[in-house]
Amino acid sequence: MVDAVTPLHALIEALEHDAGLRQPQSLRQRLDALDRLELLASTESDAGQAELGQRLVSVQEDFDALNAALYAQLRQDIRRGILPALLARCMADAAREDVTGDGYDWRDELLDGVLQLPPPGTAITTLPPDMVAYQPTPARHILALPARTQLTMDDVLLDFGSGLGHVPLLTSICTGAAAIGIEREPAYVDCARAGAHALQLSNVQFHCQDARAADLAPATLLYLYTPFVGAVLRDMLEILRRHCAGRSIRIAALGPCVAALAAQDWLLAEGTPAPDRITLFRPRR
Repeated sequence: MVDAVTPLHALIEALEHDAGLRQPQSLRQRLDALDRLELLASTESDAGQAELGQRLVSVQEDFDALNAALYAQLRQDIRRGILPALLARCMADAAREDVTGDGYDWRDELLDGVLQLPPPGTAITTLPPDMVAYQPTPARHILALPARTQLTMDDVLLDFGSGLGHVPLLTSICTGAAAIGIEREPAYVDCARAGAHALQLSNVQFHCQDARAADLAPATLLYLYTPFVGAVLRDMLEILRRHCAGRSIRIAALGPCVAALAAQDWLLAEGTPAPDRITLFRPRR
């Protein structure tokens, strides 16, 4: 037995008796509790004590099992064409927030649990000049995207540098809109396609190609999370300028590329452009 009630001991005691955390939809609270347990266990000297260690593992396994069961139910709903209530609530919350910044939060763990994308099965190729290493769009930005863009089932989103496919997959799940991912890394495309197949998402496609060779004709909304810079970005901006002329099409951007888009005299931003929040652009008439 421990001689004194430490913060870790007190937290385990509280979590063991909190019935609310065992409700299926209490995902955020369980994930927060797991993070707190991990932090305290890494800093307290009594974390390795036998009885306390066993209780710690028991709580972690209990919560992990509850989360896995929730993810399985969400995935089953998606396969049946149902938007899970938890995702609908997250999307509504994101629409009300002023979503900014490039940090990640519990919603990214939710997204990982829902998508369950397999790890790349082959080595990642070396990036050519001006291509930016893959970094997924934070889930809260993806969840805010439908409200920011008024995306509907009649739209087609095209994501440049789609990586593992987070944006096309979650957008399709949450809105029913068709989505296309453009990604030059074959290993990432294989993972994204496997994720779409496992969730039976028939309106999501992933093309393994350079963005400059992509067919933009089906798209009503183009999305960029700064997948390239320098000469590649300049080439792409010229392609977009020619393609968007006379068309009713929008461009949503996040990250440093927002400034490059804002500098284009053929584009008009909705609101004040900012690199840490999704900025929407339309071609000038």
